[in-house]
Amino acid sequence: MSTERVATVVGDLIKRINDAIDEHEVTYDEYHAAMNYLIRLGEAGEWPLFLDVFFEHTVERLNQGEGGTIEGPYYVPDAPWLERPYVLPQRDDEKGDVLILSGTVRSTGGRPIPGAVLDMWQADADTYYSNVQEGPPPYNLRGRMTADDNGEFEVRTIVPPSYHLPRGGPMEELLNAAGWHDFRPGHLHFIVSADGYTPLITQLYFEGDRYLDSDVASAVKPELVLSLRKHDSPEEMEERGLKKPFFTTSHEFRLKPQDG
Repeated sequence: MSTERVATVVGDLIKRINDAIDEHEVTYDEYHAAMNYLIRLGEAGEWPLFLDVFFEHTVERLNQGEGGTIEGPYYVPDAPWLERPYVLPQRDDEKGDVLILSGTVRSTGGRPIPGAVLDMWQADADTYYSNVQEGPPPYNLRGRMTADDNGEFEVRTIVPPSYHLPRGGPMEELLNAAGWHDFRPGHLHFIVSADGYTPLITQLYFEGDRYLDSDVASAVKPELVLSLRKHDSPEEMEERGLKKPFFTTSHEFRLKPQDG
């Protein structure tokens, strides 16, 4: 980033904060409370969470456009490569409703993209992310897979739960002070990529979730909300090698060519 760019962006941020201080007639007590809060936010390691919740959705809107949304703070690189038929790594007794997601990766012009890579992760039924929170084994419900020659894929996982942000720290304190809830609707995370295309960072949500219209991270987009179809006939379960009902849904990812 050039010196001119830093001066322009940072200078504008400082000006706007000062304008807000002036407009709302911030007192010294409020100023010192804010200073103390920002120090504690850093000491608690919650700066990434703070930025992802309140600001990433705007950066994403400017840089990704249709079909994308925020990455969030729980991405972990180098998830294991999966083999077909794709099943996200999980415990033998993994809790949650079985979900089978199918779909296609295409260019924005509609052409299937063979071999596109889908890096996928999500919370477990207890709302915990592996590798970053205590509970799940390493890389639980995290994996990478490739689309086939037609740009198609299918993966089995669980229906993700809605969940609240980590509590007991400065972020919860701020949300409570403002009277805002701390919940996100259930979602699946993806980074979809292919040679010659701009990677797509996105999340998929599901109809009926009570937090779709009030996501604390402001990341939900209508085109990312999917419907779930329940399958509970013995024949369907047997065909899938399952002993309990399952849900299906589908989605089409669109990647933008890097030269277009």
